[in-house]
Amino acid sequence: LVNFFEECPQNVLLPYLPDLCQKMQATLEKKTMELVQTHRKLVLEQIITTIATIADTAENHFTLFYQSFMPNLKYIMENANDKELRLLRGKTIECISLIGLAVGKEVFLSDAEQIMNMLLKAQTDDGEQMDADDPQVSYMISAWARMCKIIGPQFTAYLPVVMPPLLRAAQIKPEVALVDSDEQVDEDEGWEFVPLSDQQKFGVKTAGLEDKNTACQMLVCYARELKEGFADYTEQVVKIMVPLLKFYFHDLIRSAAAESLPFLLESVKHKGDDYVRDMWNYICPELFKSLQTEMEPDILAVVMESVASCVEVLGVGFIDSLQMEELVEAMKNHLKKNYDKEEERKEARKDEDYDEEVEEGIEEELDQDDYLLGKIADIIHNLFGVYGEDFIQVFDKLTEYFVAMLAPDRPGLEHQWAICVFDDLIDFAPNSAPKYQQHFLQPMMHYLSDINPGVRQAAAYGVGALATKFPGANSPYLEFCKNCIPNLVNVINDPESREIENMSATENCISAISKIFKHIIGQENLDEATVVTWLSWLPIQEDDEESVHIYGFLLDLVENNNVYVLGDNNANLPDIIKILTEGIINKTIKSDDHPELMARIQAFIVPLQKNEAVWSAILAKLPETHKVLLTGQ
Repeated sequence: LVNFFEECPQNVLLPYLPDLCQKMQATLEKKTMELVQTHRKLVLEQIITTIATIADTAENHFTLFYQSFMPNLKYIMENANDKELRLLRGKTIECISLIGLAVGKEVFLSDAEQIMNMLLKAQTDDGEQMDADDPQVSYMISAWARMCKIIGPQFTAYLPVVMPPLLRAAQIKPEVALVDSDEQVDEDEGWEFVPLSDQQKFGVKTAGLEDKNTACQMLVCYARELKEGFADYTEQVVKIMVPLLKFYFHDLIRSAAAESLPFLLESVKHKGDDYVRDMWNYICPELFKSLQTEMEPDILAVVMESVASCVEVLGVGFIDSLQMEELVEAMKNHLKKNYDKEEERKEARKDEDYDEEVEEGIEEELDQDDYLLGKIADIIHNLFGVYGEDFIQVFDKLTEYFVAMLAPDRPGLEHQWAICVFDDLIDFAPNSAPKYQQHFLQPMMHYLSDINPGVRQAAAYGVGALATKFPGANSPYLEFCKNCIPNLVNVINDPESREIENMSATENCISAISKIFKHIIGQENLDEATVVTWLSWLPIQEDDEESVHIYGFLLDLVENNNVYVLGDNNANLPDIIKILTEGIINKTIKSDDHPELMARIQAFIVPLQKNEAVWSAILAKLPETHKVLLTGQ
């Protein structure tokens, strides 16, 4: 059930929600009573996890059932104190916090204070920290994050209680030892040893490290969720976190240290540019050094994410020329290393010892390198986003690496990230795009037909960006965009185009054609067959960023009374309403993210609703889920 509800779309779950919750509530009550009477927890953990998953999928629709579940869950949380019940309590904490997130602050607030106090008691009871192996720890870290999201700025009231023990734990200095290799040590007492040489080994006591790691994760959570509300603690926390970028005893602590930095900068932005600049100048040397020296790929990826986020948070005027030079040098080193590694892989495949096992190692390394290339692309994306055309002079120092990555003999994943970088150039520095078109135009068209869906998606996005940034009949890219249409159509019409792995690429192709029609060709120049074919590709199912362009163009056609899209005597109105409501149901159209699009949809639908005969005829042709959305019944 848990696996099913995790993957189940909300609109599929909702019709069954009342009966499902009734049965779950009865089972929870029965098994809670069984726990009280016999101390047996059979099935209870699974029931609670299932309830949590249902709430997570149902979201605010779970509000009707909130009071049915919360009393029993609070009872378990408060009373499951025995050691053998710690996992049960952890899952209950998770369930309560997920329900709170689903129903929202207004509903959850009546229980929030009691639950927060129980969490505090669990964390700091008698001044003792939880055992390192306590299964509640990971659940509590996530629960605190959800509590912050639910109650928002009010969470700051708990910081004076929560922060002192947390800061102490974050500053724990690990117990270490250097012993002879032949010396007998008992690793059961919480020590781990690694050989340094033939004569010596180095040991660290792990128990304190887990406390330290938990504390660092929580500090990340608070800084991320509370923003300005965390400002009073940022100076202490940044002085803890920056040195931890070099904390080689524990990978996750280094990860938390890197992750925290952009959130800490964001927390103090209201204190003025000078304060932010001082903090950045404290962070920057160690962060950029970590970008150069971090050896663990997973942690390096987090460091790269941190750099990208810092660029975005800081904006213009904080990264000076020397820091920018250091950042570019670090990226160049990684790009050169990536290029050299691919050359080594080519040679390895030619070696006489090459076999399936070697290929497995190569594929694993490729996945790792792809992930890191994606993070470098994110840094460049944010640099373009912040500096626009002013980044071009710096970008010139990196261009050769991305041009090389577009070569046919390079891996498909390199093609994807190189195209993404040129997409960003078109988006954020369009005036400079013609300077580089010799490098990206031909590959962009060619890779629309690539076997890798990520490459197709990046190429399609680039074509759409060119149409958007260089509109009109005199566009320098008019012929290029028109010539790309057959390749885009082939992707959309492929029999497997709607498979999950291909969906984003397909929907980017639909969006690219929509942009070409809107900005380059002009809707008045589209014939009936073209419009009917384009309409047959809708609705889309996944891409909530491109939906604005796709559905926006649909509404352009409707608002201009395009006879091809409306049909004879407006016969296509039910289909158009179905397409738009499907977009709302599958959340490719969101009122919070797309307010202008939603306003246009309402302006289209409201007049139809006022004509009872027309509206009844439209509703008669819609599926039940769409009728419920439109009528509230």
